[in-house]
Amino acid sequence: MIDLTMIWAFIIAFAVFAYVVMDGFDLGIGILFPTLRVGHGRNRAMNSIAPVWDGNETWLVLGGGGLMAAFPLAYAVILPATYPLIIAMLLGLVFRGVAFEFRWRDPAHRAFWDTAFFGGSVIAALSQGMILGALLQGIDVTGRAYDGSWWDWLTPYTLLTGLGVVAGYALLGACWMIWKLEGDVQEHAYRLAVRAAIATLLLMGAVSVYNLLLLDQYRERWLDMPNILFASQVPLLTAIVAFGLFYALKTRRDLMPFLLALALFLLGMAGIGVTIWPYVVPAQITIWDAAAPESSQIFMLVGVALTLPLILAYTGWAYWVFRGKVGHEGYH
Repeated sequence: MIDLTMIWAFIIAFAVFAYVVMDGFDLGIGILFPTLRVGHGRNRAMNSIAPVWDGNETWLVLGGGGLMAAFPLAYAVILPATYPLIIAMLLGLVFRGVAFEFRWRDPAHRAFWDTAFFGGSVIAALSQGMILGALLQGIDVTGRAYDGSWWDWLTPYTLLTGLGVVAGYALLGACWMIWKLEGDVQEHAYRLAVRAAIATLLLMGAVSVYNLLLLDQYRERWLDMPNILFASQVPLLTAIVAFGLFYALKTRRDLMPFLLALALFLLGMAGIGVTIWPYVVPAQITIWDAAAPESSQIFMLVGVALTLPLILAYTGWAYWVFRGKVGHEGYH
């Protein structure tokens, strides 16, 4: 028998991962923006993401809309617990989107728009990481409703996860510039990527250790037999990918650092899956508890089956059309 709830869980997980890897690198460029040379460096970095940056956020809509439609109980619990963070994330995305357009049309105030682009990127990335942290640290639920306070999301743990996502996006942004640019900007990106990779790995390690202190369920998933035999493969593969990433940066590869940075995010998401599965709200609500009625899931699955291939097709086509490096003149 087909388990529609599991299918929808993987659809939403795929949408979230697609958003993280696709919007992550352009948020990362915004995070690194102050380190780039005014004029030449910033213009080339921005031109490298100009054809794709707004389409990348399609996946955020699919992930959020899918959660509301397929797992309404989870949506009704998670959103009240993280409203301030979600509002901050959306405002950050709005600021960076407006700044992206206006820095070209209002050169007299370009310094202001550059600052808005940087600030919006940092706020959006930090908020996304803290939303993840707020979910992982646990949400107070009574019956079928959120039972915490307005500030439950603000803890040292959520700040740690927020900084981890900021560092990870900076790594993706640096590796994207390595792939898409050349010359002095590319050399600068290599140096940034090394620093961002070190910060990302340190913060991933810190969050992983902190997770073991949060809930008994997490410790059992990672440390009890026979779970440890399977779960230990995630940190082992992470170490291998990290070694490959530093080697690729040292040997000045173009595409490989970006692919390995994506692999780090994939392994991070696998680690989250190991930690919380099958809960959508850890230790409170499973995916089956939160799922919409089967008839609703079938109805929505038909729509996703029609639209998801189209989204993948036009996204792939956009990246194919604008393949290759951005030259010194700012064009592909």
